Amino acid sequence: MHILVLGGTTEARRLAESLVAADGFRVTSSLAGRVARPKLPPGEVRVGGFGGAEGMAEWLRAHHVDAVIDATHPFAGTISFNAASAAVAVHVPLLALRRPGWVPVEGDRWHITDSLAGAAELLPDLGSRVFLTTGRMGLAAFAALDTLWFLMRSVDAPDAPHPARMEILLDRGPFSLEGERELIRRHRVDVLVTKDSGGDATAPKLTAAREAGIPVVVVGRPPVPPGVPVAGTPEEAVAWLRGLVGPGPRTADAPEAELVPIPPGPPSGPPSGPGAARRRQSSG
Repeated sequence: MHILVLGGTTEARRLAESLVAADGFRVTSSLAGRVARPKLPPGEVRVGGFGGAEGMAEWLRAHHVDAVIDATHPFAGTISFNAASAAVAVHVPLLALRRPGWVPVEGDRWHITDSLAGAAELLPDLGSRVFLTTGRMGLAAFAALDTLWFLMRSVDAPDAPHPARMEILLDRGPFSLEGERELIRRHRVDVLVTKDSGGDATAPKLTAAREAGIPVVVVGRPPVPPGVPVAGTPEEAVAWLRGLVGPGPRTADAPEAELVPIPPGPPSGPPSGPGAARRRQSSG
């Protein structure tokens, strides 16, 4: 089977490693090319966009792809909907691989919003020294907040527009709890902004913020395209590819705690409408 794995996430690399080591799979990983020096997964790798849903459908046909795993970042919404449309057009099975999101625990002071613009609106009432960990894309949403100071962390340097009073920290996770504590202490951070990316690599900042008693603005995830089944781990994705049925990945429209069998077939229809259930786990 020729498997197209979309994304350069940790889960995408782990899935590629598992499939390359297994019998019967040919793996091509597709990276967006937004990071200057990405960690390359094993197997074949392509870099760059497809030219929208139609371009992806043409690529799937031309390269005889048997199944697509959308293992992109939980906030890479456009590519997910393009993948859903392309999979329907070519009649290729599609699975979304999404790490479980974070949930607040006792002591957290979370303020949840659905966009970066919403996060920017909340900040003036929450603090004046902001630890911004939403990545280098979308900084324009905070550019007008010239009375606030920002510590912005990302893998690559950002482009303008961005806040005028900003210190840039170039770094790549995973991050340690002690390191996050030190950043908050040294820079006198009094509010944290993050996306609900989930996983363990960047979760220590939430613990450090809880210990420091500072508020956290959390940007919620966009929905998975309706009808696309969802796996929470690379192991679930491999099981889906092997055609197993029984308790496993969730569909995007299933209730919060329901586990449903996943048939090895394409999505039931084109992406439309809001909303998708997300399985959550504690950040620890």
